[in-house]
Amino acid sequence: MTRRQRTHQDKSTTVQTTVYRLENKKAVRRVKKISNAHIFEATISRNSAQRRLIDELLSFFGGRSQPVMAHLIESGKLTLDDVQEAEKALRKLARKDKSQ
Repeated sequence: MTRRQRTHQDKSTTVQTTVYRLENKKAVRRVKKISNAHIFEATISRNSAQRRLIDELLSFFGGRSQPVMAHLIESGKLTLDDVQEAEKALRKLARKDKSQ
């Protein structure tokens, strides 16, 4: 076996190990088998995964969003349009809370 073949096999094994670990954690599930290859799909939606990741990120800051927002502003990743959209969402949430 050449060095290049070993490298490809090592990468393939690493990916396979990672996917099987994700399966054990119930992050993916097998949906089909084609020949000797298994086809997997995510068990949660992208939106759910993003929400969970953001909640975990905020937990590093004691649940406070202000340090994250400050960083986004300082790095130029939060635009005025983003702020205006956030204000709209906050107003809509406040109206919803009032009506309940």
